[in-house]
Amino acid sequence: MSVEGYEVPLHQALSEPIMMAGAPRGAAIAIGTLAAALALGLRLWIPGLVLWIAGHSAAAFLARFDPDFLTVAILASRHRDHLSC
Repeated sequence: MSVEGYEVPLHQALSEPIMMAGAPRGAAIAIGTLAAALALGLRLWIPGLVLWIAGHSAAAFLARFDPDFLTVAILASRHRDHLSC
């Protein structure tokens, strides 16, 4: 239902999720922070790099199918008792 003369253009950036290299922004920041803490804080460079590559690749792969997979996973884990068969 639209009224004549009252159309508002919606910019595409308002309706698309914010991604960083294919992964949702929040997931990319969290994975990068954990990998940096492991690599720099504990001086475990190789495991930190492996964690970052594997985590970011998994997040980008899951974001192809559902950009809001992280939100869905968090909500599903909160309501685990209600969703059990």
